[in-house]
Amino acid sequence: MRVDRSATAWLRRSASILAVVASFSACGEDAGTTGPDGAIGYVNSGAGDLTVAAASDLRPAFEELGDDFTEATGVSVTFSFGSSGQLREQIINGAPFDVYASASELFVDEVIDAGRADADTKAIYGIGRIVIVAADGVSLPADIEELGDARYRRIAIANPEHAPYGMAAREALDAAGLIEEVDDRLVFGENVSDTLRLVRSGNVDVAIVALSLVIVDLEPSSYVMVPDSMHAPLRQAIVATTTADGVVSADGSAFVEFVTSPDMQVVMNRFGFTLAPPPATTDG
Repeated sequence: MRVDRSATAWLRRSASILAVVASFSACGEDAGTTGPDGAIGYVNSGAGDLTVAAASDLRPAFEELGDDFTEATGVSVTFSFGSSGQLREQIINGAPFDVYASASELFVDEVIDAGRADADTKAIYGIGRIVIVAADGVSLPADIEELGDARYRRIAIANPEHAPYGMAAREALDAAGLIEEVDDRLVFGENVSDTLRLVRSGNVDVAIVALSLVIVDLEPSSYVMVPDSMHAPLRQAIVATTTADGVVSADGSAFVEFVTSPDMQVVMNRFGFTLAPPPATTDG
C-alpha cells in the first residue's frame, strides 16, 4: 500500500535526498582512503547498487522505502532480510553489506565496536511493537495472559537467541507469568517473518510477531497488541557499515539519511513503528 504524494512534495523530497548523495559523493574524491587522522572516508560504490542487511520485520516498510530511494537517486537497493543477530554475525565476519538495519540497538553497537560500521551514522529509526495473531479457525486470545489456556497447544515466537522480537515475546510471556507454563508449547521461528509463516500455514495455533508485518494486511480486530510495558523497548537502529579498510560508501550513508528523514519516518510510522524520541540533553 502506497501513500499518494503531490508532485511538489515528491520533487522536494527527491531534491533533498539527491543533495544528501551529492554531499557524500563530494567527500569521496580520494576514494578508498582514510584521512590522516584515521577518520573514515566516504566513497561512491561505483556499482549503482546498494546492499542492505535488514531485520526481517522491516520487509514491508523497507521494500517501499527501497523503491522510493531508487526513484530519488537512481541507485538500486538489494535487501537481505533475516534475524538481526545472524546479520550482525555476518557483518562482523566480513559480509559486504553497505548498511545494517537492526531490530536491536545493541546489535548495531556490537557491529560498531567490532570496527565494521561508522558510529557517526548510527540512528534510531523507530521503536517496534509485538502483537498476537492466530491461525485460521483458531480464536484470537483477548490478551497475552490468555495464552496460558491449554487450547493454544503451539505458540510460535522468533528464536530469542538471535531475534530481538523473539526476545521481546519471551520477556512478555515471562511478565505475564506464563513462561514456565507455555515453555513446552513454544515453537521457534528462524526470525519474526518465519514465525508469521508458521501461524499462517497452520503449523501453530498462535504466534507473537512484529506489528509491522501485519498492520497493512490485517484489520486491527485480527491481532492483539501486547503492552510495550511487558518487554524492553524494541529500539531499532540503522548504521552505515564499513569495508575492511574502514571505508563507508556514500550511497550507504545516504540511505541511512533517507530512512531517518522526516518524510520517511512518516512511512515507518504507517507500518507500525513508534517514532523514536530525540535523545535527552543535559545542561552543562
